[in-house]
Amino acid sequence: MASGAIITLAIIGIAIVLFATEALSIDLVALLILVSLVLTGVISPEEGVAGFSNPATLTVAFMFVLSAALLKTGALQSLAHQLSATFRKNYRRGMVLMMLLIALISAFVNNTPVVAVFIPVVIQIAYASGQPPGKMLIPLSYASIMGGMCTLIGTSTNILVSGIAEQNGLPGFSMFELAPVGLPLLIAGMGFMLLIGLKILPDRQREKSLSEQFGLRDYLTELELLPGNELSGQRIMDSALVKELEMDIIEVVRNGQRYTLPPGDFRLQEGDLLKVRCDVQKVKALKERIKIVDDQTLRIGDNTLGEKNTALLELVVTAGSDFTNQTLKSLDFRRTYRAIPLAIRHRNEVLHEHLYSVPLVPGDVILAEVKKHYVSTLKQMESSQEAPFVVLSEDSLPDFNRRRFAFVMGVIAMVILSATLGLLPIMVATLLGVVLLVLSRSLSMKEVYEAINWKIVFLLAGALSMGVAMNNTGLDRQIAEGLVGYLGAWGPIAVVSGLYITTSLLTELMSNNATAALLAPIAIATAQQMGLPPTPFLIAVTIAASASFMTPIGYQTNTMVYSAGDYRFRDFFRVGVGLNLLFWALASGLIGWMYF
Repeated sequence: MASGAIITLAIIGIAIVLFATEALSIDLVALLILVSLVLTGVISPEEGVAGFSNPATLTVAFMFVLSAALLKTGALQSLAHQLSATFRKNYRRGMVLMMLLIALISAFVNNTPVVAVFIPVVIQIAYASGQPPGKMLIPLSYASIMGGMCTLIGTSTNILVSGIAEQNGLPGFSMFELAPVGLPLLIAGMGFMLLIGLKILPDRQREKSLSEQFGLRDYLTELELLPGNELSGQRIMDSALVKELEMDIIEVVRNGQRYTLPPGDFRLQEGDLLKVRCDVQKVKALKERIKIVDDQTLRIGDNTLGEKNTALLELVVTAGSDFTNQTLKSLDFRRTYRAIPLAIRHRNEVLHEHLYSVPLVPGDVILAEVKKHYVSTLKQMESSQEAPFVVLSEDSLPDFNRRRFAFVMGVIAMVILSATLGLLPIMVATLLGVVLLVLSRSLSMKEVYEAINWKIVFLLAGALSMGVAMNNTGLDRQIAEGLVGYLGAWGPIAVVSGLYITTSLLTELMSNNATAALLAPIAIATAQQMGLPPTPFLIAVTIAASASFMTPIGYQTNTMVYSAGDYRFRDFFRVGVGLNLLFWALASGLIGWMYF
């Protein structure tokens, strides 16, 4: 073996260890690979930085922007909350619908923001339906992974492998070339999760943090039931406030008469004023729920919940603040700060009758709704030397904008059709889509920069240098010769199966994109060694690199639900082993049946 091949193999070995141990961030590891290969002379500086201008890297960056534009329309949030009604009626039907919906969206939109949007809603649905979140969050992640396998733009891995093929003078994947393999795997994977996976998943309830146990983030607020609201006539125990949002109704005021700690069978009526204790997430969930049904039949304080283009802020009264010993009324809070108070946390005690009449003291937290355009002004006030408050947290509430949603979906459809029909290269189509979104003011250029996941971009650019190094040193051909020599006697299906299982095991230890960048050149060299078309070998690597189910570190959506669902490492392994083996067998059979 030549010295260049030995150096490349050593660098790849060290990189795999760094990826697996997470001693350094994955993007930094990728850049270290690039720098090491250039400094050792395995690749030239021009070859090292070529990954940044690779069409695959640019396409992935632009796809993040398209995803952000769709997220900004509020459509995904609306869909997520509408699932709750189905789950309350039939849990299993809700699981089927959720997984299908997530898979469909993830086939055309980057799945990371999709899962990010659905995690808090799924947790809320789980508690409302009496199910542990652990039964629902792993299926959420797996559905997004399986949906992303079905199209070229479903995940960055697909785009990356297609780009590597084009870099080697081969045709890239068409928009739906992966679907004949991806769709059967999606159906089989959903069947496995519904019939077996749900039984294996943990049913432990998520442990509460100390702040949750002691109610340190609870607020006390008042809700008024306006004419036409859906709660009128319902018993408290049957109302969405208790069943879905788990709010504590401390008191009901009706026609001047007070009902303290009303029983569960107490029926609510139009005009009732409810004193409620809850946390900020429940206030946010209540607002989102009202927005989705386009209802203005509830009021918090003076605020009707149908307000648009708003953000929730938690404002902490500082020591020596002008707010001390003042009330929101005396401060003229609404007009001075363009903010509507929704709740106040006042020493964790029920001390006030009305939000505007509570004497404020340092440490009190005001939960307020502010128009989005005024948030920056409040933050400027916060940075002044005599700031009356500190912004503890900000939580924007995206509104479902139907007109913007229609335009964004039109742009995404244009990108898909242009790439499918071969009218434009996928990179040019996505770039055109981004330009149209900015020109239409659906996104600003600042939002474009913020939408791109630069960690993935640097990872792709650095990881691509591994393929160039293997090609320059002939390492890919040597590995391919060994693979063919070991499995070739069993036929091409055995070789494809060997490539699949190798990719699958590696992707559980390191990034899926890094694994694809490492194995795709070997797949091409293997096909050339056997005198066969490279497409089936590349499809095997592409599917296997995404089908990461056994560990929480193999795919980013698994990592996202890992802590949210209070999972253990073994939870992924118990479910993922069977699913990985199922996909290995099915993918090997499907690829062999279609191509050999």
